[in-house]
Amino acid sequence: MEGVLVTGAASAALTGECVRCLEPITDEIEVELQELFVYDDQDHDSEEDDEVSMLEDDLLDLEPLLRDAVVLALPFQPVCEDDCPGLCPECGARLRDDPDHAHAEPIDPRWAGLAALAQDQQDQDRSTNRPE
Repeated sequence: MEGVLVTGAASAALTGECVRCLEPITDEIEVELQELFVYDDQDHDSEEDDEVSMLEDDLLDLEPLLRDAVVLALPFQPVCEDDCPGLCPECGARLRDDPDHAHAEPIDPRWAGLAALAQDQQDQDRSTNRPE
């Protein structure tokens, strides 16, 4: 008596990127939806009209209903696999391709001057030990 009750299911193909490793992702999603579209009567409050789906000249606009249902069902942070290790924070290498990926221990900036002196000393030692 109040209107038309719409129930159904919708499916959509998804494409995107993994938030950890930026690899392409493809998937499908299926959502269930249900909404009551009320007849356009003059007795409704204007404040209530914003929250209620209305029939307009006996036509239903399903786009907002479908869009809201699909968007709410999307994963907040899509990943290619649940255990995706992501990218190396220092160089950007994909850790799935190289699980033993490692970098040298970073030098404390307070000791960087001494490290440069040690490198210079090593370079001088090599140049003096070089046969001519």
